[in-house]
Amino acid sequence: MIARNTAFTYKGKPFDVKQIGRELNVRYVLEGSVQRSGNRLRVNVQLINAGSGAHLWAERFDKPVADLFDMQDEIVARLANQLRSELIAFEARRAEQVQHPQSIDLYFRGMASVHIGGSPTNLSNARDFFEQVVTLDPGNVEALVGLAHCDAYLGGGLFGQDRTARLATAETTLNRALSLAPNNASAHQNMGHLMVFTNRATLALSELERALKLDPNLAAAHASIGLAKITLGRAEETERHIDDALRLSPLDVTAYLWVAFAGFAKANLGLDEDAATRLRRAIELNRNYPIAHFWLAAVLARWGRIEEAAHSVRVGLTFDPGYSLRNACAGAMSDNPIYLEQRERIYEAMRKAGVPEE
Repeated sequence: MIARNTAFTYKGKPFDVKQIGRELNVRYVLEGSVQRSGNRLRVNVQLINAGSGAHLWAERFDKPVADLFDMQDEIVARLANQLRSELIAFEARRAEQVQHPQSIDLYFRGMASVHIGGSPTNLSNARDFFEQVVTLDPGNVEALVGLAHCDAYLGGGLFGQDRTARLATAETTLNRALSLAPNNASAHQNMGHLMVFTNRATLALSELERALKLDPNLAAAHASIGLAKITLGRAEETERHIDDALRLSPLDVTAYLWVAFAGFAKANLGLDEDAATRLRRAIELNRNYPIAHFWLAAVLARWGRIEEAAHSVRVGLTFDPGYSLRNACAGAMSDNPIYLEQRERIYEAMRKAGVPEE
């Protein structure tokens, strides 16, 4: 539901319902008019499918202006009830048109696995679900984006030896999704994030800005911009973008990632106390993200708190037993000299904390 302050920007202007749907990323538009004649008020309302422009429902309310507020309550109540039934009926018809209804269940099971946390096991489980959806319904854009998301994080998160292949597969999948839905904001956001992983942060910023133009409320795009700034040697700018993401979606299920990005930035800048605060907060939000544990270990080791650092390493290894300095060092996301110098200091601290070499 878009806030009324945003909806009011279209008041009194000629508009195209399909354009509004694209600009606000909404599926339905409710429009209407109000007329008054003497002591009577007439309200005309119609519900429109923003994707097709088709009219789904219309009704006229014609009431005496005896008590404006009571009448307003009645109209709102009737609208709510009518809209509820109309939307349920329309969504049911929409679901009936899905060739493979079980794909919906599989998709949500995949998303649930993603939301548990970014460990190799969770991402692999999610990927299996999304792959089943795509097998059943090759044109399912949401599942394609989910599949690419898993491959991108399995590669970019340094989970295993197949980083390059994973990232290439993710990009192929996202290109396929964008060929089917060129204005899918989430697909553009994931493509931008993937570009950060593959040493194309400048291009990533353009892709992420495009995602925000398509969906100004896409909090994840702001967070991805923050990550890109780290790889461009501009870590001091990251927290502002993370704050933007959290302002838009403070209770987001992936907020732990965003807070972790802020922790990475602070660690790169040598602000170890601030970094530890943010990394601990990320772990509180979701302890299943192994990289946060390894970065916290590095910060603690630089702080001289070796026992705590070693404990953090052990916890991280329970979620990703294959994590090693060799894999981490092979996965540089940028050739920016500032970034490279910062990451070398982090990996030296991880070594001190006891992260395995191989």
